[in-house]
Amino acid sequence: MVMRPPNFRTLDLNLLRVFDQVMAERNLTRAGHNLAMTQPAVSNALNRLREALGDKLVTRSGYGIEPTARALALWPSVSDALRQLEVSLAPGDFVASEAGNTFVLAMADATAAELMPGLVEIIEKDAPGVSMRVLPLTTRDPRRLLDEGQMDLAVGFFPAVLADLVSQAQSGSMAAFDHQRLYDGVYVCVMRKGHPLASGPMTLKRYCAAHHLLVSFSGRPFGFVDEALASLGKKRRIVLTVNQFFTAGRVVSASDLLTVLPRHFVGVTGMADELVMRELPFDVPPVHVDSLWHRRQGQRSDHAWLRLAVAAASAKAFGPVR
Repeated sequence: MVMRPPNFRTLDLNLLRVFDQVMAERNLTRAGHNLAMTQPAVSNALNRLREALGDKLVTRSGYGIEPTARALALWPSVSDALRQLEVSLAPGDFVASEAGNTFVLAMADATAAELMPGLVEIIEKDAPGVSMRVLPLTTRDPRRLLDEGQMDLAVGFFPAVLADLVSQAQSGSMAAFDHQRLYDGVYVCVMRKGHPLASGPMTLKRYCAAHHLLVSFSGRPFGFVDEALASLGKKRRIVLTVNQFFTAGRVVSASDLLTVLPRHFVGVTGMADELVMRELPFDVPPVHVDSLWHRRQGQRSDHAWLRLAVAAASAKAFGPVR
């Protein structure tokens, strides 16, 4: 198809909304659902835009679509313009003091234990009609759940997701998800008082020889600590895997297992007097905790309020982001 400049005097700008959703979803059916349009209507709109721009824009790929180079180059400008227009036409339509929204968040129990008290304080003071539902975080990649609308915001350690988003940005693609750094977690080795490793040198050899409990949201018996050990040619014996930090603390307080917990969490478990914290005898990469959300929600005023409230609660609990 031959490229030619579009005539903006006759271009139906509604077609750009369709294009934005198709690019975000990479699927005509899901784009139609977001726009309250049928799949044939989305296809028709896309065909009209193809004709106007002189480019096929997308091709079918499996169950979705693959954008052309022209579409990838065009999308950031179109998407940003639509978001700015949306904000301009509906300024401040979310009034916290009058709102009755229910927001769904997903996070680990260790994060919720410190984050939610501050968030509840904000709700009671500024948004008394707002409700929150907190779901357990069960994956390091919650993008499908966000995409399906099962949650409004996920809070956690998502290294593979963030690496993918950076890669997409570097390639010129616009990712369907956005994120915000909330805090950096410091992890320590935790054991019961009186444990043989509670005193004396904590060497790598002694650490690896001990029996361990792993907190794994997915149930996979291999975490970031094991990755760090593998890079040193070492491994540890994992006796038990659980999906909650609180459960891990309770178990190690009454056994000879070691676990790794966020340092900040130990103080709010109610078990601090029963536990001993020791530095890990090897380096682990920093654990960056981010909020993650779908881009289509990014400029909604209620979602913007939610993100600001979560960031404020995080800053109160963990201090400002460095």
